[in-house]
Amino acid sequence: MTEMFVQLKLGDQRCKSKTLCKSANPQWREQFDFHYFSDRMGILDIEVWGKDSRKHEERLGTCKVDIAALPLKQANRLELPLESCLGALLMLITLTPCAGVSVSDLCVCPLADPCERKQIAQRYCLQNSLKDMKDIGILQVKVLKAVDLLAADFSGKSDPFCLLELGNDRLQTHTIYKNLNPEWNKVFTFPIKDIHDVLEVTVFDEDGDKPPDFLGKVAIPLLSIRDGQPNCYVLKNKDLEQAFKGAIYLEMDLIYNPVKASIRTFTPREKRFVEDTRKLSKKILSRDIDRVKRITMAMWNTIQFLKSCFQWESTLRSAVAFVSIGSSGDLGQRKEGLL
Repeated sequence: MTEMFVQLKLGDQRCKSKTLCKSANPQWREQFDFHYFSDRMGILDIEVWGKDSRKHEERLGTCKVDIAALPLKQANRLELPLESCLGALLMLITLTPCAGVSVSDLCVCPLADPCERKQIAQRYCLQNSLKDMKDIGILQVKVLKAVDLLAADFSGKSDPFCLLELGNDRLQTHTIYKNLNPEWNKVFTFPIKDIHDVLEVTVFDEDGDKPPDFLGKVAIPLLSIRDGQPNCYVLKNKDLEQAFKGAIYLEMDLIYNPVKASIRTFTPREKRFVEDTRKLSKKILSRDIDRVKRITMAMWNTIQFLKSCFQWESTLRSAVAFVSIGSSGDLGQRKEGLL
């Protein structure tokens, strides 16, 4: 093994470190942000991997951290012995309460309350431009519904859910089963770290313990958002180059301080740590193979029919086929004469 990297997993959130040349004491010195909810299991899984010159990867060691057991608001220095190999991993883990990211129902939408909206607007007014320069603003996204989604299951239905990503922040809706026109009616709130960021909303089909199937995606620059207006967005493919099947309805509100946002423009953008680890879906692959088989069989049957006509295997069938072709040719010549 000539290179090393580290993978971290908390729930469905995954991050990967940069790759370093293998040494006895590698130092990554990287920071990763995860969303941890206190009402869920909080086990951080850590794996150290090695990679050789042929790109072959091998897991060298693992360790786990119980996030729930760590104290809040302080840097916890942990030296974690690695299982399956000698050595330890030195980490600093800090649990910071975050008021910026949240998920709620439409009936308790934060900005729908006039008093709360006024307080938030006051927090980001021009008079507070020099307070907490990293707190630029908030984005509220109402995920209302999707229509006419792709059927990913053999039953002709899908089990759709939405994943929302803004920088390194990721939140998702619940899954609505057996439905091509789901209504989520959920509200998501994100802290704004860069006004030039792009909100990505991806619709997936839940597939049990397998990677989810892609159903469409939209990308919305923050500066293009029109406050409080419901919008219908046509879903696109993974590269956002072509229209996909279906559409999604979103309503967004953006409140931010323009002075802080302008100053943030001159600093380097936040590095995107979250990796897309989704693999090829066997279900979609099987469906595509079945479609190719049907097309191939139709072409094969057509070729066999033409072959039998030319070989006069059935005199009546060949005669009818050639008379039909001759009639079509005469009709075409008559049309040309009329023109």
